[in-house]
Amino acid sequence: MTELGEALTRDHRVLSDEIETRRYFAKFARITGLMGSVAREMGQGGALAPSDSEILVRYAEALAATFRALSLKYLIAGRIGGPAQRHLTIDLHESGFPIYQELATMANDAAQAPARLATMAPAEELKDRMVRQIVGAREVPVDLQYALSQRLYCEALAVGGLFFPAMPPELRGLGEIGGTRRSYRLHWAVYDSQLNVPVVHILELEDSGRQALAQDEGRLARLQAHLMAQAGSGLKLVTIARGIDTDFADLHPKRLRRIHLGPMYSSVYTLQTGPIREVLEQARSSEGDDWALAWTIEELESARVELEKGWFSTTERQVFALDPLAGAEDLGATRMRRAIILPQLPYQVLAEQDPPGFRDVRKFVVGRDGRIIVQ
Repeated sequence: MTELGEALTRDHRVLSDEIETRRYFAKFARITGLMGSVAREMGQGGALAPSDSEILVRYAEALAATFRALSLKYLIAGRIGGPAQRHLTIDLHESGFPIYQELATMANDAAQAPARLATMAPAEELKDRMVRQIVGAREVPVDLQYALSQRLYCEALAVGGLFFPAMPPELRGLGEIGGTRRSYRLHWAVYDSQLNVPVVHILELEDSGRQALAQDEGRLARLQAHLMAQAGSGLKLVTIARGIDTDFADLHPKRLRRIHLGPMYSSVYTLQTGPIREVLEQARSSEGDDWALAWTIEELESARVELEKGWFSTTERQVFALDPLAGAEDLGATRMRRAIILPQLPYQVLAEQDPPGFRDVRKFVVGRDGRIIVQ
């Protein structure tokens, strides 16, 4: 095995125990159910613009649908023998989410779901056959249980609304600026293949082209391809924005945000270092409360415009705000904000320990009644 392969193996964990797998999905059902509430709270509290908040809610709902679908896929898969036996693989180091390949396989399954459903027995028929096997033959109908779980999995895929490895940019007009100049917002998302976490991007730009971007299919397709090609976390925001500014003379990026919806930490499922490990270990929370979810929001803003003169025309170039005193120049962003979502008991331990690295992190505490409390 290569050095890279060994590193990937060390970072990944196969959930071969059925109870452990179900608890994992139950944990994420709660977490993804809370993401939308936190996004709305951020919008109301000023941490995000309301429009950004609603975009994050949509992606949170897509993540929830993805975890529901995967939970059906693996519901019985560990019980059967042979090649059909499958186990969920997660990234246990600085992620806590399923590995990228899980979502890539799900996207492929989604494309084939209608054809597969056409060959499967209806759910009610499978349930009836299961009852007859239990009552008549007094056997556990494992094969039928598996068939039903795969039927439900394919139905969930066919419904759609899932978070795929690549979520192409969507465009929305924000209005005209001084006649022929127009303002747009684009948002897109990826499941980062290196970090194994969902990453959302939101871009606001101005369009000075002769034809509106929304009606210029060729230019819009080229921009969408450009954005998806640079959607990984390895690039700095300023690199992405300058690429748009350079490659599209009539598109002017004014504000770019990147939100990492993770990692998820849990003393049961992941390996972590530093204060978060001590917090989760000392909290000794019950299975449902043993977790913390980190969010990171990077933001880049245009500070001013400079005119670059050519032989026959003058081109606008954005000068982006980078604060070297805050380390944002190396970061390649105007600012970076961190947040963490965690249940009440781990938060109490975190507040008591008060580690320096968490003092500037915004805390969203999940109360026992499920309400979000901002600290």
